[in-house]
Amino acid sequence: MTLLEGSIGVEDLVLLEPLEEESMLKNLQLRYENKEIYTYIGNVLVSVNPYQQLPIYGPEFIAKYQECTFYELKPHIYALANVAYQSLKFRDRDQCILITGESGAGKTEASKLVMSYVAAVCGKGEEVNSVKEQLLQSNPVLEAFGNAKTIRNNNSSRFGKYMDIEFDFKGSPLGGVITNYLLEKSRVVKQLKGERNFHIFYQLLAGADAQLLTALKLERDTGGYAYLNREVSRVDGMDDASNFKSVQSAMTVIGFSEEEIRWVLEVTALVLKLGNVKLSDEFQANGIPASGISDTRGVREIGELMGLDSKELERALCSRTMATAKEKVVTALNIVQAQYARDALAKNIYSRLFNWIVNRINESIKVGTGEKKKVMGVLDIYGFEILEDNSFEQFVINYCNEKLQQVFIELTLKEEQEEYTREGIPWKKVDYFDNGIICNLIEHNQRGILAMLDEECLRPGVVSDSTFLAKLNQLFSKHSHYESKVTQNAQRQYDHTMGLSCFRICHYAGKVTYNVNSFIDKNNDLLFRDLSQAMWKAKHPLLRSLFPEGDPKQASLKRPPTAGAQFKSSVAILMKNLYSKNPNYIRCIKPNEHQQRGQFSRELVATQARYLGLLENVRVRRAGYAFRQGYRPFLERYRLLSRSTWPRWNGGDREGVEKILGELSACTSEEVTFGKTKIFIKSPKTLFYLEEQRRLRIQQLATLIQKIYRGWRCRTHYQQMRKSQILISSWFRGTMQKKRYGKMKASALLIQAFVRGWKARKDYRKYFRSGAALTLSSFIYKSLAQKFLLGLKNNLPSTSILDKKWPAAPYKCFTTANQELQRLYHQWKCKKFRDQLSPKQVEVLREKLCASELFKGKKAAYPPSVPVPFRGDYIGLRGNPKLQKLTGREEGPVLMAETVRKVNRSNGKTSSRILLLTKGHVILTDSKKTQAKTVIGLESVAGVSVTSFQDGLFCLHLSEISSVGSKGDFLLVSEHVVELLTKMYRAVLDTTQRQLPITVAEQFSVKFKESNVTVKVTQGSGGNGNGKLSCKKKGSHGLEVTV
Repeated sequence: MTLLEGSIGVEDLVLLEPLEEESMLKNLQLRYENKEIYTYIGNVLVSVNPYQQLPIYGPEFIAKYQECTFYELKPHIYALANVAYQSLKFRDRDQCILITGESGAGKTEASKLVMSYVAAVCGKGEEVNSVKEQLLQSNPVLEAFGNAKTIRNNNSSRFGKYMDIEFDFKGSPLGGVITNYLLEKSRVVKQLKGERNFHIFYQLLAGADAQLLTALKLERDTGGYAYLNREVSRVDGMDDASNFKSVQSAMTVIGFSEEEIRWVLEVTALVLKLGNVKLSDEFQANGIPASGISDTRGVREIGELMGLDSKELERALCSRTMATAKEKVVTALNIVQAQYARDALAKNIYSRLFNWIVNRINESIKVGTGEKKKVMGVLDIYGFEILEDNSFEQFVINYCNEKLQQVFIELTLKEEQEEYTREGIPWKKVDYFDNGIICNLIEHNQRGILAMLDEECLRPGVVSDSTFLAKLNQLFSKHSHYESKVTQNAQRQYDHTMGLSCFRICHYAGKVTYNVNSFIDKNNDLLFRDLSQAMWKAKHPLLRSLFPEGDPKQASLKRPPTAGAQFKSSVAILMKNLYSKNPNYIRCIKPNEHQQRGQFSRELVATQARYLGLLENVRVRRAGYAFRQGYRPFLERYRLLSRSTWPRWNGGDREGVEKILGELSACTSEEVTFGKTKIFIKSPKTLFYLEEQRRLRIQQLATLIQKIYRGWRCRTHYQQMRKSQILISSWFRGTMQKKRYGKMKASALLIQAFVRGWKARKDYRKYFRSGAALTLSSFIYKSLAQKFLLGLKNNLPSTSILDKKWPAAPYKCFTTANQELQRLYHQWKCKKFRDQLSPKQVEVLREKLCASELFKGKKAAYPPSVPVPFRGDYIGLRGNPKLQKLTGREEGPVLMAETVRKVNRSNGKTSSRILLLTKGHVILTDSKKTQAKTVIGLESVAGVSVTSFQDGLFCLHLSEISSVGSKGDFLLVSEHVVELLTKMYRAVLDTTQRQLPITVAEQFSVKFKESNVTVKVTQGSGGNGNGKLSCKKKGSHGLEVTV
């Protein structure tokens, strides 16, 4: 399907006319209501969250988009992922995919779809599959520890994630690196109404078994934890217990050891336990407010779980040590300060645990430094946010989005300019909004807002959010993108929405008002040194490693970097990374606030479109030429518009395109420009004009085709009718003649019948008396036979094959017939019995039949073996994998496995061996070592000798040409000799298509190495032949065996 034909609305907003916000929203809504959730802006993908599973994913669609170019099929996230992967693989260009949008817009699902597509189309192999599985399994682990239910989204990512997936030169994944940004750690201690804490807390309490909960000193009820929102403990469509098992499985796949998983869960439990530490008001002797632990049980359990001194932890929570160069001063904390310290500790522990998990995943999926690799980055980060109350978190998030918008504008214009240069088209400067002035306002090293915030945090004296705001008002009073109550008053402006503790920045996506309350605290992000040292003293390996600054040897009075400085540094590294790669953009949009399928809120989508700068994106794309296409596909699509190029064109592609456009009046030189390999069209109206002309031309050609087709169909119909009329006439005449001939033939036969009847009656009257006796005797015999058969029918015996009763013949003349009928009836009963048997039972009877043919009347051991079923396995082969390996997979099933005794060739003594019979070999192995000693191919078995007594002695005669046969024959003793030789006989017949000679005799010759030995078997005094077997050497050529 092409870009315009058969599409719903406009598939590429670059071609939207008129280019207004209203028309863009109307187009997005039209496509969304028809379940077309993807739309292009050039090579940018706009994705509207459908809040339902659509049948547009899976292996079938992956294969379809893998084989097509970007615009060849409908807009789809697979198309963008395919372009990125193909460019990485074949053009050797590092890629990055930037996924942006607000919470609930589907960013996480989009990143999963991109990774699943890349995993499906890249190489195969055991090692590659292992790497792919590790990369994919990192998602559920990070979601459990970094996602939470919010008002807007049941599975909202509360951190930014950038993953570099690294590939080899063949395009197969080698590993990756994950970078996380700004985890919302304040959620650990406080959630808004209707929201939950991070998923892992609920998954742990719902999915852990009773033994694990007891070990972690937890209870299953979520209502017993102060850090968990008691109003919302479950989420519709989310099974916390099942997800907990999935997280444990994913951590195992990634490479976490059982011990590491236990450590992570113990630290997670520690965070929950900290929230239940109850603090109370106390006063020191001098009347100064202090604090204490009202219930020491929680602190004691934390100490037992982490290997902490509970007194040490209580002291760290309720007091603070101020260190100077000369002395240390211990200050008691009031209850508000102690609660702040407790919550700060919980937030720091969880934040550092999350960073440790990310680093541990990176250790498992990292690539060796020596390998040359290509990189595809996937960025899943918060979109632009404007809330009712915007604080420090929204400030840094919007700063990051300003930087991403700057990257988008610069790289998009750079890409446009490079394409124009390649095609030999002059580049004209494009006017666009440069948000560099906003980025500079925030990030300038000396005069930026972040620099001022850090300076205020580090300044000695009284520091507060108000002093920080006053410094901003003084510094940016005349900045065009900065506003506050002070600057508005100076300009004699009145705005009741601007608070006294607020300032406003004019971002590219709109004006955002920030409340400076808690800016200083959130930027400082301080943790008292007493708490760090207490955590470092824990015996728990993971918790101790999370607080290296607690080590007294590494104690430093240097202030740690602020949260703003760390985030600014991370964004700078991210921008440098993005500039080094070819970008691909996915803009995610949330259609409604209620997560309902089919609902499209124009106001909400319009707000997000402004945040994401969609119209700005379209204007940049249309700054030069709105549409461009290679000469070959353009000629193939529009060649029917010119009589010179339709229906066949033998010239060059560019000449054909020039011929087509030269004959169309609307395609002027101002609207169309010819590049080296592409044609560029400036206005979408020109493209729509071409599409309309093509549609009209197709209607004309369709009418012509219909006219020709109708004429051909009428002619064909007439010719068929004419042929049918001729055929019907000929058949009718033939049928009439056949009927006439039939009547004539019937009349002749009737006359013949009358004549023959007359002659017969005449002869009958003449010869009746002479033939009367013969006729009467024949009639009487037939009557007797009929009576005999009817009587036999009513007196048939039962259908049991063991019932041999049969009625006697009433007359001697029926004796032979009666015996034949008895035989036939018995055969019928046997056949009916056989038809009821299963294939396994038939096989057992065939083995029993073969044993009967071989040994019935020949060997005394045969009659006792008849009622005993053949088992085949007498050593428990299924429970012995070592013996199973001896046979090999290609050998098929083992036909016989039992313990036999091998008669020694030199002294006549016997030793125990395990005999395995397969379809191709006889394997003799030591019963203790379970190693194959002798493997005899069935083709090497020349014959078998066995005695007629009830013993189990038999001899395997081997052909001399075989390697095993050169050592001599084998004299063995088996307790199931009839079954063994029967199965061996059938196996040799199936394998070599020859019958195995089995000789029953009391004396036979056995070849031992170079000489032949005559074995003579005699029956002992017991007389039955089934007693203990003894062998005695009689000279060098004789062996006497007594059974």
